[in-house]
Amino acid sequence: MSNQPFTGAGTGAPDWSLIPAPEDDGAADHLTGAKVPDVALASTDGGAVSLADVAGRVVIYIYPMTGQPNGVLPDGWDGIPGARGCTPQSCSFRDHFGELQALGVGHVFGLSTQDTDYQREMATRLHLPFPVLSDADGALAAALNLPVLQVEGRKLLKRMAWVIEAGVIVKTFYPVFPPDQNADDVLAWLRGR
Repeated sequence: MSNQPFTGAGTGAPDWSLIPAPEDDGAADHLTGAKVPDVALASTDGGAVSLADVAGRVVIYIYPMTGQPNGVLPDGWDGIPGARGCTPQSCSFRDHFGELQALGVGHVFGLSTQDTDYQREMATRLHLPFPVLSDADGALAAALNLPVLQVEGRKLLKRMAWVIEAGVIVKTFYPVFPPDQNADDVLAWLRGR
C-alpha cells in the first residue's frame, strides 16, 4: 500500500491524525448488560473457549483483522474508519496485561474473524501472553448482533472491547480510537469501579 501514514520509518506507529476515526453508530448499544451466549470459539492455545463458561472477570478486545509480514491488507484499508490499528491494539493489551491482572482480570482474549492459524502467527510474532479467539464462522457475531464491516467480500468485526463478569457484558468500549489506547481506557474504567 502506498502513502502509509506512519510517524517514523519502520516504527509501525501510525499517525492517528491521518486515519479516519470511527463514529458511534449505536450498533453496540445493546451489548452492555447482555448475557454472553454459549458459543465455542477456536483458540490460539489449541482448544476452544466459550466466553459464557469463563469464570471471573474477563476482558476481550475485538478487532477487524491484523496484517501479516509481507501480507497485503484490503485496498483502501487506511481509509476505512476504524479499520487500521489491530496490531497496536493487540500490543497495548500485551503491554498492560500485568496491570489488568492486578485489577482482578482473570482472562484476557483477543477476538477476530480470521482463522486460528492466521491468528496464531500474529499471536506468536507479537508475543501475546493470552489467547486469541476466532469467530470465523460468525456464530458469536450473529448471536450478539455484533457490528461488522464488509470489506472485499469479508465480514469483519468492528473494533470494540468488553469487560465480562459472571457471563454478562458489564462494559462495552465502542467505538475504539485510537486503538493503541484501548487497554488504557479499560484500565481507567476498572480503576474507577
